[in-house]
Amino acid sequence: MNMALTSQQRNAVLLSVAKLICDEKLALLKANKTDIKKYVGEDLAMYERLKVDEEKIKEMILSLKQLVADVDPVGKELYNFTHENGLKITNKTAPFGTILIIYESRPDVTVEAAGIAFKSGNKILLKGGKESVNSNLKIVDLWHKALAQNKISTEWVEYLNYSRAETQSFLQHPTQKVDLIVPRGGEKLISFVKQYATCPVIVSGRGNNFIYVDAEADLEIALKVILNAKTTKISACNAADKVLINSSLPNKEIFIKKLIENLLEFNVEILGDGALSIFENVKAFEDEAIWCEEFLDYKIVLGSVDSSAEAIEKINKYGGGHSAVIITKNEETATTFMESVDSAAVYQNASTRFTDGGQFGLGGELAISTDKLHHRGPMGLQHLVTNKWYIYGNGQIR
Repeated sequence: MNMALTSQQRNAVLLSVAKLICDEKLALLKANKTDIKKYVGEDLAMYERLKVDEEKIKEMILSLKQLVADVDPVGKELYNFTHENGLKITNKTAPFGTILIIYESRPDVTVEAAGIAFKSGNKILLKGGKESVNSNLKIVDLWHKALAQNKISTEWVEYLNYSRAETQSFLQHPTQKVDLIVPRGGEKLISFVKQYATCPVIVSGRGNNFIYVDAEADLEIALKVILNAKTTKISACNAADKVLINSSLPNKEIFIKKLIENLLEFNVEILGDGALSIFENVKAFEDEAIWCEEFLDYKIVLGSVDSSAEAIEKINKYGGGHSAVIITKNEETATTFMESVDSAAVYQNASTRFTDGGQFGLGGELAISTDKLHHRGPMGLQHLVTNKWYIYGNGQIR
């Protein structure tokens, strides 16, 4: 494979992929129809992620064009120091090398995540789920055409059409050098990768997000935010699963009844703790473990807390470390909550659905990391680099 590609070469390939997706849109939609027909699972979120339509194709093309317009993340100077002996020492961003992306049912990852990894100077290995194999292979074919058109080796983007056993074997004994693995999918996928991987893994995509309705909440905002966070896209890791309501909330009963009524309009199954399961259409749950669960479904848990401190404690104990919200008019309460909750993104009076690379102005995202090392939260182009030290001397010895 060629040495490092220039910024111009990488951008040229991305533009070629965008053009090919546009030109071969019908073939891509046809390949996706085959995947959709073959999908027999009951998982609503999986199905939603699998489907490619005109809108998703527009998003794929837009994401590639945005990447081209974005600043090259490689070679950016982070630090500069001149030693007393005359050594010039700089630290600059550098590609990881080879990034393996393992994902379920989302053909757009084959475009967007691969695009981000490629623009940041990395070789890409893609391991998609069997449910989206036709869509993925079609997109990888377009990647290869784009690379060939620009006289660049097709080895820069490779698809691993592996079974689970073959994937496990590759993770344990890679047949080529892999520098970073990004699993994108449910908890089972993440724990499978973490169990067998022999190189660093960035954990992405687990939500279980909480919304806390404080005693000084604006109830209109609370309703609007909860409904948006729960119902607009249940397959998203930034959807909300738990709502904690302060027991001293004025007009609490009216608010809870209104919330239940609104959730039922969207056919959301409502579960509640001891204090809230007394309401009509709220089922009591038996197992406390439900607080840890990410639903990816039309399902929500309502709980009662006596204070902001109790809400913080509960979120830190059970939340996924992804996103958490406080609904309050009290700035001081909000500040304490936002500084104390251990999540990648913390909000006051807004929906969790904004935790997303595009929404945060990053263009797109490779992943939403809930790890604390390397990077936390939405990982965009500028975060998908490591760093390297460059030292210039003229014979210095120590």
